[in-house]
Parts: sequence; structure tokens; C-alpha cells
Amino acid sequence: MTDLETRPAPPPRVGAVRRAAPALAGYAAVRAVGLVVLALWSAARGTSAHTLLTARWDALWYTRVAELGYGYEVRLPNGDVHADLAFFPLLPWLERAGAALTPLSYADAGLLVTTLASLAAAWGIFAVAEHVYDRRVGVCAVLVWAALPVGVVQSMAYSESLFTALAAWALYAVLTGRLVTAGLLAAPAGLTRPVGAAVVAAVWAAALTSYVRDRRTRGGALSIRPAVGMLLAPLGAAGYVLWVGRRTGQGLLGYLDVQAGWRNGFDGGYAFARFIAGKFTSFPAALAGVGLIAGVVLVLWLYGVGVRQRQPLPLLVYTGVVTALALCASSYFGSKPRLLLPAFPLLLPLARALARIRLPRSAAILGTATAVSALYGAFWLNGSGPP
Repeated sequence: MTDLETRPAPPPRVGAVRRAAPALAGYAAVRAVGLVVLALWSAARGTSAHTLLTARWDALWYTRVAELGYGYEVRLPNGDVHADLAFFPLLPWLERAGAALTPLSYADAGLLVTTLASLAAAWGIFAVAEHVYDRRVGVCAVLVWAALPVGVVQSMAYSESLFTALAAWALYAVLTGRLVTAGLLAAPAGLTRPVGAAVVAAVWAAALTSYVRDRRTRGGALSIRPAVGMLLAPLGAAGYVLWVGRRTGQGLLGYLDVQAGWRNGFDGGYAFARFIAGKFTSFPAALAGVGLIAGVVLVLWLYGVGVRQRQPLPLLVYTGVVTALALCASSYFGSKPRLLLPAFPLLLPLARALARIRLPRSAAILGTATAVSALYGAFWLNGSGPP
């Protein structure tokens, strides 16, 4: 399938869930192993796995917004201002709705939202991979995504799973030629994380490609649906950014000022490169520097493989924007693996390779990856954790 082609969505059928069932069951099993290891590790250290998943780091900010609304900020001794306006509103809105409709606390409602969203994300990843390749690649893609070293974030009250679910299904809608649906999904994705711009870019790329194709094949007769999809896609992100600008009195630059208070911005990777270079000042730190370089090279290599394998243009655009925003942010270097979680198309070359080998060998590889992911996730959350 070339990057200019889309195939129609398969007809509705009762077996849709059945086709995805192995992927969803495998995903649940991988994440269950991770949670069990986290619980045992935390119990041995006298910490609470539940607290680590629902009431630490960014999860606290989301819960506070859900309970009290926006307006909280922390002023640090160095003059930085950490304002809750940096956190997009869809997850807090869902936490508030969950707490209102159930006996759950805001934090536990966030965990419920994340659990459901992670399953929706797994299904969306399966749908994309199956559509582009086949069912076995779809299953492998989901299992690889579940077994990533930072896969435990998928089970936290964070927004990565919710965003990935919306992004994956928006991309599936793009690939099946339903650009209005894609725009409707891109809009809430833009209310979830700043990287919602990647979904917008994918929808726009598909819409422009559709216009070019229609001009060639229909003699100038153009459909209005691509234009509607293009208009819908940025509404969520644009609406929130404009609202922040009005609230702060800074106009279009308001959200950038909020991010600057967190010392976060886009510098083309300069600060990250300096951070890596700084690791080579001593031998133990140099090993971490080598690991970081290897990780960046791996990400770029996987993207290059996707290009060579002629992944559809919307996938390449989406992955490229997610990767650029993750690697070229000027702060929170330890969070970059977490920020790359939504870039699931990077994993499609690995999924294809796993799908081509014999089942016992692929099962052994995925089993090892699951164990490593579970151990690393438990170690990570009981240590520095995600910033």
C-alpha cells in the first residue's frame, strides 16, 4: 500500500471484537504482569502501588484540576512558575465526570479512565496495524507497545493512554477514508495533550492528498468531506490555547508563557544534545550518555525503516511530529521515553519482524520484553519516576 492510497473501511461485522480479542487479551496480560510486579516491589519497599499510579507527579495536577478547576500554581525559589494551565483539560473533565457518576474519588476515576483508554488505545493500534499489514502484525504491534520499558505509564492516571486511543482511532479513520470522523477524533485529542498537533497534521496531510487524488481521478470534482475534517481537527487544541491566552491576558502567546514557566519549549534538540554531552564528564555517567544516544538512534532508525517500508503518509506525518516534539523539547529530559509512547507507528517494523518468525520464538521475545518492562516499571516508579 503506497502513501497516497486509502482503502475503504471493512463492512460492519459482529466479528470485529473477535478479531481484536487476541490483541486485547494479550495487552491485558502484559499490563497485569507489570502491575503485579509493581505491587510486589512496592510492598517490599513499604510504598503504595496505588499511590504511585494515581497520586504522584502529573497525576496530582490532573486530579487537582478535576476537583478545583484551573488556577493553581507553584512559585519556585528560582522564580519559575509552575501553573496548572500547562495541563490540557480532557482527562480532568473525565475524572470529574467519573467522580460525579460513581463512588470513586477523582484519582480513582482517573485510573478507571486510563484503564479503559489503554484498552481502546490497544484496539486502535491493532486496527491501524491490521489495516496497513495484517492481523498478526496487529497483535504483535499491541504486545510490543504494551511491553515497552515505560509501558507502566499506560496504567497510570496520566493522559498518554487517552491521547493514544484518540490518535490511533483518528489515524484509522484517516486510513479508511473517513476524514470527518478523523477530524471529530482529532479535536478531543487536541484537548488531551499539546502533541495533539500531530493528529491534526495527519488529518491535514490526508485531506490534501485526497484533494490531489480527486483532481487526478475525477477531473476536478472535489468532495467537501476533507475540508470539513481539516476544519474540525484543530478545534480542540486551538480552543484551549485561545482560552489560556484570554485567561492569562497574553493572547496567542499565553500558553507558551505557561510552558516557559515550566522551562519547557522547543529548541530543535539543542538542550537535549547538551544534556547528553554532559553525561560524558565521568565514566558511570558516560554509560548513560551512550544509552541515550543509542535510544535516539534507534528511534530515528525505526522511523527511517517506516519510510522505506512505505507506511502511509498520514502515519509518517503523525509519527514525525510526535518524535520531533518529544526529542526537541528543551526540558524534562527524563520524560522523553514517556512522551514517545503515542508514537506507536515506530513499532510497526518490529511488529512485522515478530510476525514473520515462528510463534515459539516470537512468544519468547515478547515474554522477555514483558518481564523486563515489568521490572523496570516497578523500579522506575519506586525511584525517580516520570517527571
